Amino acid sequence: MVKSWMWGSAAALLLTTAPAWADLKIAYVNFQQLAAESPQAKVLQDTIKAEFGPRQRELQSQAQLLKTREENLQKNAATMTDDQRSREEKNLRDSEREFQLKQQSAQEDFNARKNEELSRLQRTLIEEVRTYARAQGYDLVIADSVIYSTSALDITPQVLKQLETLAAKAGSGSADAGTTKTASKPTPGH
Repeated sequence: MVKSWMWGSAAALLLTTAPAWADLKIAYVNFQQLAAESPQAKVLQDTIKAEFGPRQRELQSQAQLLKTREENLQKNAATMTDDQRSREEKNLRDSEREFQLKQQSAQEDFNARKNEELSRLQRTLIEEVRTYARAQGYDLVIADSVIYSTSALDITPQVLKQLETLAAKAGSGSADAGTTKTASKPTPGH
């Protein structure tokens, strides 16, 4: 008797809430695709590449120089005095240690800058998805971690078009093209 009352109550609750569920407008957005294909992401990649390219080329040049010095030492070791050989080996070790420190420092700087820009990109993408969802009247937009979704629910292409429009309005080649703020009021809970 108690079980049937509980099932009845649960069924009644579902029936009374069914109209609310029927009116929900739900969509899915592939956030990873937005982060990879948006013009703002491409600007970010170009900016990082331009910023760290010279430093990377310098490190590659130093690595080649060290390799050449090491090959010369191996080739000429037999004709060098013990003092010359040990002095050159010490200089080479010191140079390699200095190079490794420069390389590590460059990698840390690159990672910090990349994370900073990715964080900015993520904020921009989230805001643009919210702006699009509000404009289209969506009640819920789910990102990633979706096991199944029909293509009718996927708004990723539409948001990508909006991001392209935003980038075009911000001006081509601008490093801040992907970080333009949209003027919309945040809704509670967002």
